[in-house]
Amino acid sequence: MKISPARLSITRSLIAAAATAFLVGTSPAADSIPLWPDGKTPHANAKDAETGKPKLFTYLVPKEKANGCAVVVTPGGGYGGLAADHEGHQIAVWWNERGVSAFVLHYRLGPEGHHFPTQLADVQRAIRTVRAKAADYGVDPRRIGVMGFSAGGHLASMASTKFNEKAYDASDAIDEASARPDFAVLCYPVIAMASEFAHGGSRKNLLGGEFAPDSPEARHVSSDLNVTAETPPTFIFQTDEDTAVPAENAVRYYLALRKHKIPAEMHIYQRGPHGVGLYLGDPITGTWSVLLDTWVRANGFYAPAPQRVAVAGEVTLNGNPVRWGSVTFHPAAGVTLPVVTARVMAGKFSLPADQGPVVGGNRLTFSASTWETTQNEADRVIQADRLSQNDPSPAMIEVTEGLAPLKFALQSP
Repeated sequence: MKISPARLSITRSLIAAAATAFLVGTSPAADSIPLWPDGKTPHANAKDAETGKPKLFTYLVPKEKANGCAVVVTPGGGYGGLAADHEGHQIAVWWNERGVSAFVLHYRLGPEGHHFPTQLADVQRAIRTVRAKAADYGVDPRRIGVMGFSAGGHLASMASTKFNEKAYDASDAIDEASARPDFAVLCYPVIAMASEFAHGGSRKNLLGGEFAPDSPEARHVSSDLNVTAETPPTFIFQTDEDTAVPAENAVRYYLALRKHKIPAEMHIYQRGPHGVGLYLGDPITGTWSVLLDTWVRANGFYAPAPQRVAVAGEVTLNGNPVRWGSVTFHPAAGVTLPVVTARVMAGKFSLPADQGPVVGGNRLTFSASTWETTQNEADRVIQADRLSQNDPSPAMIEVTEGLAPLKFALQSP
């Protein structure tokens, strides 16, 4: 069907209007709390009576289902609006489904007359609030993360790099708590304010005017220039098709993390425009949240720091050393503990204590190629969860301190 230019223009206008309405949505399923008591809000201005005060929308998980992890979520919107549904409410629900309590931050915006350091003050206060009230919220004060999208990703990156910067004057006991997040998740984030890849609208709304990329003001809020050895572990999601906030932003931040030896993981998908949120309808790009779920678990944020031990050993297949394969330890205690994999080369594997399996019962899975024993055209890579295909019992091991070298003898059909 052919669409006329006039009709196409009208359609685009309706889409733009819908997007604007989407930005100012609310999170009706959650209760909200002000960040500061009446009369104590820093950087207040005359418009606040109309636009409201900074607040947190709380999505608490019942204690019987909570794992103690918490995340402060900062929606995007170019520092000019808030994508409070698909980058706020939907994200909080996703965390809740994993036993994580979420706190969606409605921070102050440029069109309301609020500019840096107001937004930094809001996110610092939000993290401090969750940490100071951890007992009330049923969360672990050592497992509080921050997650942001687009300009909210920039705010999350500032929370990760400027947690010691004084953005406001302390007013109560909450401000005695640390503002440093324990981990960060950045989704198609605005990062490099001091470069040609900066999102101009975000920079203008944040700083309150036109600033050149090489200006001191732009450099001060360019998060790729502010990473330190104290920046928390970070997960980054980006798409290559994003033209609003090019992937160079995420890449620069990732490289800065690598330079300072900060644990980091980045996924850049080929498809997907800017601002996709969870994007669960896309069978490819929509898998990014699965990778995030795995990363959070692997880094131990879903559970209190478990005891881990070093392991070493050997794996044979049909009596011969496995030249290339893997052995994976799956904790039997629950889905919140880290799953770890050791690469097998020339029959040998090893893991240091900080990367080793969790103490307790572990189910084992193996990967190996039958080519290593017969070198036939019909050989293949096998995936096994037992030592012998004739043994109906899954392979299990009790991991303990001082574990002796392990020996696994696999038998293929």
